Amino acid sequence: MLYNITLVFVVAAIVLTGVLFLTIHSLPERMAHKSKKKIQMDLIAVLCLLALLLHLHVLWLAALILAFIDIPDFLTPVNRIASSVEALAGQEVADSPPADHSEPTPSKPVPVEKPRQDRKGAAHA
Repeated sequence: MLYNITLVFVVAAIVLTGVLFLTIHSLPERMAHKSKKKIQMDLIAVLCLLALLLHLHVLWLAALILAFIDIPDFLTPVNRIASSVEALAGQEVADSPPADHSEPTPSKPVPVEKPRQDRKGAAHA
């Protein structure tokens, strides 16, 4: 009778320990789901998976810290700067549809200069 009670207790303790371990291990991923940034969520998921498979707690700690940090959006200002520079340069902005050029204008050929010969028979470019 005591053997059966001990067996049930040991099996329940092992299962509960595994559930607690996996719940704590998935904590950074669950925190990252609240964030709207997909790249941050994917990075945290990869770090958690590597930490789980390789038993490297540093990766789990990095994922946890990354889940707490809100990564700013750097791409939007850079794209706005690029479109402003294109507009200042007189080029078409990449977001706008290409202009319809029904009659292409031929480009003027650029004359090619011949190399000068300063010495006897030697051509320098």
